[in-house]
Amino acid sequence: MTKKILLNNDVSIPVIGLGTYKIGMNDDETYRAVRTALDKGYRHIDTATLYMNEKPVGKAIRESGILREDIFVTTKLWGTDILNNRIQMAFEGSLKNLGLDYIDLYLVHWPVKGMVSSAWKAMEDIYIDGKTRAIGVSNHLIHHLEELLKDATVIPAVNQIELHPYLIQQEIIDYCKGKGIAPEAWSPLGSKKNSLLQDETLVDIAGKHGKSPAQVVLRWNIQKGIVTIPKSSHEERLAENIDIFDFRLSDDEIKQIDKLDRNRRTGVHPDFIEF
Repeated sequence: MTKKILLNNDVSIPVIGLGTYKIGMNDDETYRAVRTALDKGYRHIDTATLYMNEKPVGKAIRESGILREDIFVTTKLWGTDILNNRIQMAFEGSLKNLGLDYIDLYLVHWPVKGMVSSAWKAMEDIYIDGKTRAIGVSNHLIHHLEELLKDATVIPAVNQIELHPYLIQQEIIDYCKGKGIAPEAWSPLGSKKNSLLQDETLVDIAGKHGKSPAQVVLRWNIQKGIVTIPKSSHEERLAENIDIFDFRLSDDEIKQIDKLDRNRRTGVHPDFIEF
């Protein structure tokens, strides 16, 4: 449950965390889901300004009884704050909403056309100030990263992208790893749109290991060196999703899952995001 990897600035990040996008219908449900996850052993919680749930997420973290330094907290900068030159203000707002003294990882949520490099310079200033232990990006394609890296003095620690067996994004993963950027998967279990967890290949592999298809997918992420943040508010699934460290997929099984790639997104393409 506590397996971690080192980011490029020697900050440790748990390889599995809890995604909180639309995790509850209200603040109370969000609070309960995060508290339950922490009780089950999660030590990595991912939120964002866009999710409008930083307050209950932060409250759950503060009231969990777990030492702050033992919980890795990620939040994200929304595009309108970039467009309106409110990056520093947005960061301070997230910090206040969470009720924390610092954030572990602050991400640019989506690339803003024509402002990728300038947004990153502002992120670097925030990092230098010391209130976030690491900075990174989300939903950045290779051309966005190339634009960012031209003038960067701090290499992004993470690139969080949509990634699951129907969208494996191997080219971006390889590029990120080559630059020392840790790839992280959002929506790792797909969605109701693609019925990923009913895929016959995953069901078959799961049966051989006495695991669920979801556990197989998350294990596939971990073995490929990808941080993963599945979302659930159900106690049984929260426990199931983190119970992936007592088995190992074979190289052949990894290849079988890789072959499921359909280049099929459940979310918007990063080149067409609008704010």
